[in-house]
Amino acid sequence: MKIDLTETTSSKINQALVSARRAIGTPAIGMVLTLVIVTDEENAYDALKSAGDASREHPSRIIAVIKRLSRSPRSRRDARLDAEVRVGSDAGTGETVVLRLHGELANHAQSVVLPLLLPDAPVVVWWPEGAPAEPAKDPLGALAQRRITDAYSAERPLDELAVRAATYHPGDTDLAWTRITPWRSMLAAALDQQPAEVTAATVEGESDNPSCELLAMWLADRLGVPVERTLSGGPGLTAVRLDTKDGVIVLDRADGSLATLSMEGQPDRAVALKRREPAELLAEELRRLDPDNTYESAVKFGVERLAGPPQAPAAKTVRAAEPAADRSAKQPAGDAPKAAAKKAPAKKAASK
Repeated sequence: MKIDLTETTSSKINQALVSARRAIGTPAIGMVLTLVIVTDEENAYDALKSAGDASREHPSRIIAVIKRLSRSPRSRRDARLDAEVRVGSDAGTGETVVLRLHGELANHAQSVVLPLLLPDAPVVVWWPEGAPAEPAKDPLGALAQRRITDAYSAERPLDELAVRAATYHPGDTDLAWTRITPWRSMLAAALDQQPAEVTAATVEGESDNPSCELLAMWLADRLGVPVERTLSGGPGLTAVRLDTKDGVIVLDRADGSLATLSMEGQPDRAVALKRREPAELLAEELRRLDPDNTYESAVKFGVERLAGPPQAPAAKTVRAAEPAADRSAKQPAGDAPKAAAKKAPAKKAASK
């Protein structure tokens, strides 16, 4: 069921939600959170579709905020709120409200969204693209317990990742981190099967891919070993190599769907490691509403190394993650740490 409202108010939108629920016999109970999506017209359809699919696992009230700014001074003064209310099969397993804010009202989106939040329920804000520099201090982000961004959608993903590290607040997360959850799980399981001291690691993937950088920083942070970042043609993250005193562990995914796990003294095993859709990533992030301390530690590792402009794709470019031992040395105040960049032929991780 869809209800279109023109030049409306938050109060009238709430009344429309109640009327729609009564018309189709759907109760308000059962929704576990409010998901606020801040997007534009171009990306609204895909974002709402992903949120609707994720709501099958997390029934929620979805509020899409679309700001319609105008360059005309007169139009900016003409504040107006248009809304579309969707309930039932048109809104997944919850409710959807699409807000279009015109003129000066676009600068005060929080005043429109606040009356529409589910009472006594968590709030999550998601920016599919164009996230603010500091989500926790954004007027909409300040309403939420969790704030989801996506560094991969930025024009310069590695610079965006550095911004996420510099402005991190408890409750922040990024879909670039969510994309590597299966890789982290698989590598941890491999080390459980073959406990050994890791001496070095290599992460291979596309140039300027924030997920590859996050995985390299996570390994360096948790293992305390030097980690090389080598380049490949993708798609995305393609291989991870762990050098241990008992042999080499290699997780290689050349085609973006099926990976091969190679361990010393064991036969190679095929592992399902497909690239996931935004709906799956969003559903994973909605499973936890507490701060992700592991993400915080990983994203803050080697922030100075990521702060410069991304290097141009080149066959011989190698980025090296700083060993944890080096980070223990304190630098005098005012001296910016300098990251060491290594250059060596790019190599593809493979089991010998």
